[in-house]
Amino acid sequence: MASAKIKKGDKVVVLSGKDKGRHGEVTRSMPKLGKVVVSGINVHARHTKPTQARPQGGIVRTEAPLHVSKVAIEDPKTGKPTRVRFEERDGKKVRIAVRSGELING
Repeated sequence: MASAKIKKGDKVVVLSGKDKGRHGEVTRSMPKLGKVVVSGINVHARHTKPTQARPQGGIVRTEAPLHVSKVAIEDPKTGKPTRVRFEERDGKKVRIAVRSGELING
């Protein structure tokens, strides 16, 4: 099984689109679809009718998934976008930020 370069809880930078340059945390990862959901990024508004569950109705704002190629891991040292490299340290496979060589949480 291949390790994921971007996982839930990672800090990422958006590389393209309307939210380009913004930072956020991955709240959900969908590896089979190649998408991630980032908190506060790619927010879509949906107008809903009143229902029994939501009697008020109104506008519901939710984060829509982004393609994984549109985000990059935030470098732990500089906060800039970086690529990820895998190395083996102490017999464990770990993620390393290519830009600074820093270990990415874990």
